[in-house]
Amino acid sequence: MPKPYVKLNKDDAAVLLVDHQTGLLSLVRDIDPDKFKNNVLALADCAKYFNLPTILTTSFELGPNGPLVPELKAMFPDSPYIARPGQINAWDNEEFVAAVRSTGKKQLIVAGVVTEVCVSFPVLSALEEGYDVFIIADASGTFNEMTRDAAWSRMIAAGAQMMTWFGAACELHRDWRNDVEGLGALFSNHIPDYRNLIHSHQTLTQGRD
Repeated sequence: MPKPYVKLNKDDAAVLLVDHQTGLLSLVRDIDPDKFKNNVLALADCAKYFNLPTILTTSFELGPNGPLVPELKAMFPDSPYIARPGQINAWDNEEFVAAVRSTGKKQLIVAGVVTEVCVSFPVLSALEEGYDVFIIADASGTFNEMTRDAAWSRMIAAGAQMMTWFGAACELHRDWRNDVEGLGALFSNHIPDYRNLIHSHQTLTQGRD
C-alpha cells in the first residue's frame, strides 16, 4: 500500500542542515558545485522565510572535513549549532537529538553532505523514531550518481520523501495569495530564469495601478 500523501506543514516542520562543511563540499560531484551551493543557500533562505526552526551541525570540523560554510553560520546566528566531536551519525550525538526534540516538530526537512552517510544515517534514525522526513535532494551531495542513487533508494524504502528546495517551498507556501512578492523574491534570488516571471508580474501589476 502506498503511504498516504503527507504534506509539508510550515507549522510542524524543522530544518536540519547536516555537515555542509568546506572540506566535505569538495567531495560533491553528482551536481555542479555552483548549483549545489546555490541550492543549499536557497534551502536556508526558505527556512528563514517560513521561520522554520533550523539546526546546524558539523562532523569533526577540526579535521579534514573543515568548518561549516560561513554563509550558513551567518544566516543562523541564534540557531542551535552542534559541532560533533566524532560521531558520524548526527543522531548518535545527544545534543543534536535534544535540539531536534526541543523544536516540538514532527516533520524534519534534511539536507547534507555526503548523501549516503551524513544524510542517510540521521534520516534513517529519525524515521525509526516516528518522524516524517523530507530530504532535499538538490541541497545534498556526494561522490557520484551511483552512490547518490543507492542512498536515495535506501531512504525511500524506509519511508523518507524526496523533494527539491523549490518543491518544498511551494508545498510549505500552499497558496500564492499568501505572499506573491515575498515568495517571488526568494525564487528569483536563486533561479535566474524565474526573474523573468517576476519582472513580467511586476510590469503587469504596475500597469494596473
